[in-house]
Amino acid sequence: MLSLDFLDDVRRMNKRQLYYQVLNFGMIVSSALMIWKGLMVVTGSESPIVVVLSGSMEPAFHRGDLLFLTNHVEEPIRVGEIVVFKIEGRDIPIVHRVLKIHEKENGDIKFLTKGDNNSVDDRGLYKRGQHWLEKKDVVGRARGFVPYIGIVTILMNDYPKFKVRLVYFIIKEQYAVAINVKMS
Repeated sequence: MLSLDFLDDVRRMNKRQLYYQVLNFGMIVSSALMIWKGLMVVTGSESPIVVVLSGSMEPAFHRGDLLFLTNHVEEPIRVGEIVVFKIEGRDIPIVHRVLKIHEKENGDIKFLTKGDNNSVDDRGLYKRGQHWLEKKDVVGRARGFVPYIGIVTILMNDYPKFKVRLVYFIIKEQYAVAINVKMS
């Protein structure tokens, strides 16, 4: 069970120390948000970093790999490229490879995707009646990755108790920093 002894110490802090801790936490959160928004602008992607959640792209990417995306409108989509796309009615984006491109007479380009580890294309994943993806469905294209770093995200989603313990650990470490600042 989690020990909440540090809450007694927080109650004993004077207002200035508590204010400092809240302000410090706020700075960390706002800095992370600014970095995320900056990455969105630079990459042109609503999600510049995503975690691979399934094994459908093995051996190229494994569950827990962290992907870095770009989504510059002027770049054409090519067969063999790995794209991250969203399907209407689904919250979680999908990471798969472009299998085929279909160019219409009016210049519109549509494409079909498939996971490297899947035996069939993704038409079964698309919304009913949809046979091709369009550029508007693309969240980004994989430009790089870091293996297994995103496993923490998967653990937090699959095991809620892990999430609680991680939050507890972060708060406890923040408190330890506050105590060290107080003593110096």
